[in-house]
Amino acid sequence: MVAISEIRGQLATVQNLGPGLVAVFVGGTSGIGLSTARQFTRHATSPHIYLIGRNEAQASEIISELRTINKSATVDFIKRDISLLKNVDIACQEIIKKESKVNLLFLSAGILTTQGRTETPEGLDRKLSLHYYARMRFITNLLPSLTHSASSGHLSRVISVFSPGNEGKLIENDLDLKQNYSLSNAAAHGSTMTSLAMMHFAAAHPSISFVHSRPGGVNTNLLRDFNPILRGLTSGILAMVTPVCSSMGLLSVKESGERHVFAATSGLFAPREERVETVGADGVKGSGAYRVDYDSEIVEGKGELLREYLGRGVGEKVWEHTRGVFEKVVGNQ
Repeated sequence: MVAISEIRGQLATVQNLGPGLVAVFVGGTSGIGLSTARQFTRHATSPHIYLIGRNEAQASEIISELRTINKSATVDFIKRDISLLKNVDIACQEIIKKESKVNLLFLSAGILTTQGRTETPEGLDRKLSLHYYARMRFITNLLPSLTHSASSGHLSRVISVFSPGNEGKLIENDLDLKQNYSLSNAAAHGSTMTSLAMMHFAAAHPSISFVHSRPGGVNTNLLRDFNPILRGLTSGILAMVTPVCSSMGLLSVKESGERHVFAATSGLFAPREERVETVGADGVKGSGAYRVDYDSEIVEGKGELLREYLGRGVGEKVWEHTRGVFEKVVGNQ
């Protein structure tokens, strides 16, 4: 485990990355996304923060808070339900109109639900859309902005907060789980496809870092879709055990935010072209894709499965499937 004292020491150096960093937080109005936005705003110099979410009233309060934390910060809110890919495109267009570069794309929007397959109007399972398809669409749309940042020698990084180390077997002829949906299959597909997609992006864009992060147990509002009794019981248990169980993967929201800013800015997770002699998270020398655990260490579990999939070309198959979904839903890639 990377000690929290070391994490906080690193955060003090974020200002050295220069003024005017542009950070996009998808799911930044609650939970880990909000906590990370707070810490990033606190330590960056004159950052431009974009928060993307659904709750405008909550966002207004957050904007005031972030401006109080750092009076030099600029904070904008984009109201969109990003379970719909068409809304992802609209949100990205708003950012691109205003910014020529993006330094950090932080993806944490998601749900924890006991419901089965629930399709969006676009025909995708809402859980898979939030945890995978919408996130990959954000990355695809903002790649030129991330590349522009990298080409000028500045920070350029993507973090998707989900579940590395919990990858599982893919149903390769049913990647979107139209025929074989279950909560366990959805979790395995979301995690495995995320790790493979991050490796695909890192290989194609060696000047950008791509991080798949496992947050551990953090008391957030992901439980909002549980019934009230179960939600209250689970939240109460988390509140009691979190302060004393960080060694078990349970962190406070504040510490999770600090650790995610560390993952977003530390040279330990530099892009591929800056780490030629480093063995990356997928076991390939010089990889710019990382699977990072709640304790800020590299995730080792399921590496063999991912290497098998890479060797068999499953990563390419997953990305072709993803491009096909984009083509079907929004009419372009």
